Amino acid sequence: MTQRELAEAWEAAIAGSGLPVAMSDAPTPRPRIAFGAPIPMGVAAEAELIDVYLTERVPTWQVREALQGRLPAGWSLGDLYDVWLAGPALPGQVAAAVYRIVLAPVERAGVTGTTLDASVVASAAASLLAARSLPRERIKGGGPVPYDLRPLLVGLAVRDPGPPVVVAATTRFHPELGSGRPEEVIAALGEAIGCPLAADAVVRERLLLVEELERGGPPHRFGPTRTR
Repeated sequence: MTQRELAEAWEAAIAGSGLPVAMSDAPTPRPRIAFGAPIPMGVAAEAELIDVYLTERVPTWQVREALQGRLPAGWSLGDLYDVWLAGPALPGQVAAAVYRIVLAPVERAGVTGTTLDASVVASAAASLLAARSLPRERIKGGGPVPYDLRPLLVGLAVRDPGPPVVVAATTRFHPELGSGRPEEVIAALGEAIGCPLAADAVVRERLLLVEELERGGPPHRFGPTRTR
């Protein structure tokens, strides 16, 4: 699904749940929901954060029962949090994302006869984190635009030596610099190794809010405790 299709699927699910959902003021009213961050095409997602606005307080068990069986295909409900209504909107609190990247065998990435070694990947990851700058280019507006990946790269390490080698990458969302994309991390990692790399699978494991990033990660799998 595109992000728009995904939003529409969630809106339909919530609108049909029977919950006292707050509606937008648009000419065609829609349920008020907010995703923590858009999900890139081709990337699977785990433990995503979505704000749903209700017009009255409802017990979490009632919300769970209302949504069970109505969620978009492929989605399940992990946890529910009561959020202070006057607090900042969720998208503005999201600071980073943690990705699990399954690297493809080097032969499939365009270099034959070379085995991808986890120790080489780990060394290359360490070199990227030690660098002061990682100049790269993005295609934008039909042409290349230079940017620095380093401020957007929070963490990078081998999680499973494999095979296949699995790396964990934490990248930042920045209001001015944009976001660190997993495909850009893979490309930079390949350049550090000296051969192009590709991914067999990319999963966004979780989103990190500002306070979580500052203290090194969430206390549990499904993100922050935001009860007020």
